[in-house]
Amino acid sequence: MAELSKAYEPGEVEAAWYARWLEGKCFHAEAGSGKPGYSIVIPPPNVTGILHMGHVLNNTIQDILCRRARQEGKEVLWLPGTDHAGIATQTKVERKLRDEGKTKRDVGREKFLEMVWDWKDHHGGIIIDQLKKLGCSCDWERERFTMDEEYSREVQRTFVHFFKQGNIYRGKRMVNWCPVSLTALSDEEVDMKPQQSKLYYMKYELVEEPGTHLRIATTRPETLMGDTGVAVNPRDERYGHLVGKHARRPFPAADIPIVADEHIDPEFGTGVLKVTPAHDKADFEIGQRHGLEILDVLHPDGRVNCPECPDLDGLDRFEARYVAAKKLEDMGLLEKTEDHENKVGFSERAGVPIEPRISMQWFLRYPQVGRATRVVADGEIEFRPPRWKKTYMNWMENIQDWCISRQLWWGHRIPVWYRKEKAVELQEAESLDAADLERGDLHVGTEPPGDPGNWVQDEDVLDTWFSSWLWPYATMDEPTRAKFYPTSDLSTGPDILFFWVARMIMAGLEFMDEVPFKNVYFHSIVRDLKGDKMSKSLGNSPDPLDLIANYGADGLRLGLMRIAPTGMDVRFDEKQIEEGRNFANKLWNACRYRLMQGEAAMGGPAAADRPAELPVYAIDILAKLDALGEQLETAYAAYKFNDIAAQLYEFFWSNFCDLYLEAVKNDFREGGERKAATLWTMDVCLSRFLQALHPFMPHVTEELWRTLGFGREGEFLMQAELPREPVLAGLDAAEARERAAAVYESASRIRNLKAEYNLASNKKVRLVVKPAGGWVEAEAATLALLTGAAAVDFDAAYEPPKGTPAALTAVGEVYLPLEGLIDVAAERSRLGKEIAKVEKEMAKSEAKLGNANFVERAKPEVVEQERGRLKDWQEKIAQLQEMLAGLG
Repeated sequence: MAELSKAYEPGEVEAAWYARWLEGKCFHAEAGSGKPGYSIVIPPPNVTGILHMGHVLNNTIQDILCRRARQEGKEVLWLPGTDHAGIATQTKVERKLRDEGKTKRDVGREKFLEMVWDWKDHHGGIIIDQLKKLGCSCDWERERFTMDEEYSREVQRTFVHFFKQGNIYRGKRMVNWCPVSLTALSDEEVDMKPQQSKLYYMKYELVEEPGTHLRIATTRPETLMGDTGVAVNPRDERYGHLVGKHARRPFPAADIPIVADEHIDPEFGTGVLKVTPAHDKADFEIGQRHGLEILDVLHPDGRVNCPECPDLDGLDRFEARYVAAKKLEDMGLLEKTEDHENKVGFSERAGVPIEPRISMQWFLRYPQVGRATRVVADGEIEFRPPRWKKTYMNWMENIQDWCISRQLWWGHRIPVWYRKEKAVELQEAESLDAADLERGDLHVGTEPPGDPGNWVQDEDVLDTWFSSWLWPYATMDEPTRAKFYPTSDLSTGPDILFFWVARMIMAGLEFMDEVPFKNVYFHSIVRDLKGDKMSKSLGNSPDPLDLIANYGADGLRLGLMRIAPTGMDVRFDEKQIEEGRNFANKLWNACRYRLMQGEAAMGGPAAADRPAELPVYAIDILAKLDALGEQLETAYAAYKFNDIAAQLYEFFWSNFCDLYLEAVKNDFREGGERKAATLWTMDVCLSRFLQALHPFMPHVTEELWRTLGFGREGEFLMQAELPREPVLAGLDAAEARERAAAVYESASRIRNLKAEYNLASNKKVRLVVKPAGGWVEAEAATLALLTGAAAVDFDAAYEPPKGTPAALTAVGEVYLPLEGLIDVAAERSRLGKEIAKVEKEMAKSEAKLGNANFVERAKPEVVEQERGRLKDWQEKIAQLQEMLAGLG
């Protein structure tokens, strides 16, 4: 006979079932299948990554969608993989070299890349193993890496395609520069953060009016050595007469022109701007408009580069800020400093302020912008929640060319070669075009030139996102693409809407001529209970593997999904994960209780075998089961995963366990047809519920499905299709449901009545009922069972002794005779103390409301709240006095 252990041990069950799924190739997607296809591509985690709570949430959502699709009879591909993560991975290896006192240039590019690949081979699979512990049902046979040979070839083909189109170009532009990673960054890789800064008010002398000074406010005195102009607004009457004259830069001393430019905000600072074209995007544009010289006074690593000022040259930019300010002060040119809050761009990866920098970079003019905008605007791709549609539209309307080059060694190297004798000239050229290809000085292709010794390859690599924007189709071979592309759903975070989602749409339209996915679900951001973003540095981010060890993967999955409302951030609470584990225990114990009543039918209960006669409680729970199926369909269609989790929890814990199982315990003692009907009902509920719960808690449901014998021989629960017919098809359940609800509600009222008189829930009492209808007496045994009554007497003419506790319920008037149940003297004393306590509180409220100052000065809602409190006390004391009177 099948049996379950007394305690559920998730670690053993989860590891065993994952191994069985892999052995049974349950996750494998068959491209030649006749079933309708369903597909998701995993947002590839960085190869450097380890599992965090955001991964848990997103991958649980994807696994839920995939497991549900399998239950619907679809051929499912969940395609996994990892991203080479250029900056992050290179930084890991460079850190190791630094510990050895070396840099990447000490070992050379080739050796350095060997070290990165070695690091990847040793550490790159960590997050994949962690995803398996979570229960992710990915097709691991199709696992991809963005540096795989064929994938890399696709990236190169993409570059060549756009270069030959004329949409990839190279030029000197102002870019976001990371002084730690020493590479350019796209706008999307920069986080704008509010900072408490200083505003320095300094003075530049007018060259044409010696002794007269212009007051200038700046947050960056450390770059004034690069000032090549001063700008004012042409409509600012204070300074119009100065346009065309010159100001003297303090150090190194130089006369620089005063220009008029509409960009200047007359309200900021003094209305005068020092223009540093090499170190500010707005200043660069002003400089371009007015032909100002570009002077770069910072090294790539953020140190000052100004030999003419030896006291500043070589200093870190932030140290130089204070040295420059002190120097101005010593020269009598610093008027004052003020606290100032401004927004500063930070490198998302390195966490340091970026530097606007003039640099030679490769850029891409985005393809398919109009079409990519329309497919979202017209609903061909659905965004959920829909509010992200507006964010997407705003970005598409203001889209800027993409800086696709990075000054790194790890990544897809730009497939451009320069003829050796022309290499320096071409690498410094303002632009490269087809003419250079025709002259034979430039080679752009997926293969190097035939005579590689005569060529030099471009040093830069492509932005990591330039490879991952091809992910939905470049990960698939032709047969897989024919079956599973475009993909069905994409689940991702809203923080990479521009990095990844928008770019994938454009790439899909450009290269596949269709959208890459039909639905995009933007999951919540996981925060701590205070609302702060989780991070290891703050110490507020739990390790998911510790949570899995303590509560099981299924407990983590269900607990997290219950607190992940659509479109809102998750406030993580470990107690909810504990609740997830408790739910698994409740399910385990309910199934164990079922096995204690006898073996279940092999292959599970069939709806066709429905007993001719079903008790009202069976009809009620089966109707709720059918309703649950409909509710889940609706919630899945709306991607409301936390609603699904709540509905599953409510059905099983409250309706099945707390109500139904408690109501039918007598049936197992009676035996016969009543017991058979109850066992059939339990089996139907459990089998269908295990299927419904499976996407959220796959391991424990699979174990219970097998142990209860619900599946066919050799069948996995995850492969069993959902039943399509309602259990109660053709049966009118309204009357039975009404009666069951009446009994459950009445039992609850009676238990409350017992509690009011300090009677334990299991205290055997006698109830007297004036029934509300002829059907009520048939439910006496169930009513007694649910209320802990030794006897339930029905007497329509019952005249209760004065003060007998009573409740008006759906089954009628219910009385609770107290004879022999309580110590009257002790109860009278307890009630007296309670009355005195309430009278004291009531007196406080009356005193407040009787105080004219309080009534006149307090807010109306506060006064109203106090009146409500007084009313509550009055009702409470009346109830207590009635109970006291009932004691005689």
